[in-house]
Amino acid sequence: MVELSQLIVLIVFPALMIFAGSYDIMTMTIPNRLSLALIAAFAVTAALLGIGWSEAATHVGAGLLVLVIGLGLFAAGWVGGGDVKLAAATSLWLGFGTLLEYFFVASLAGGALTIFILALRRYPLPSVAQGWTWLDRLHNPANGVPYGVALAFGGLVVFPSSAMWLAAFAG
Repeated sequence: MVELSQLIVLIVFPALMIFAGSYDIMTMTIPNRLSLALIAAFAVTAALLGIGWSEAATHVGAGLLVLVIGLGLFAAGWVGGGDVKLAAATSLWLGFGTLLEYFFVASLAGGALTIFILALRRYPLPSVAQGWTWLDRLHNPANGVPYGVALAFGGLVVFPSSAMWLAAFAG
């Protein structure tokens, strides 16, 4: 029988990651409520899995470290605020054990996404796609790259290797 904690791990985290990437590509924003939902779902899942305070603290430490570094990058104007919050909330779920892998995968995905969008921007949109607000926004060279897509992809790829996943499905 599947337990509630396993359902959260299997459904809630991936669904929130997919929503984050989709929302970012459509609006070039990531809502605060999404990051808050990730944080709340982590707390519920950690409690249901019986994760101890010391292990939970390491997950919180990973999230806080990413948040602090991300705030510095945001202050320098290199990343968006929503991306920082999403990366920190995702890091909370992943913990230190998969943090480097997460950012490596997200960086590769972000590079590929950036190259694709820059190539897309070199050509006019087909007439059938003109007027689609989200695509016009994505095609506009004045706008950045929806990096939440890469962050969400990285989270989805790395999550099955994380301590949270292993705690839900080990034994």
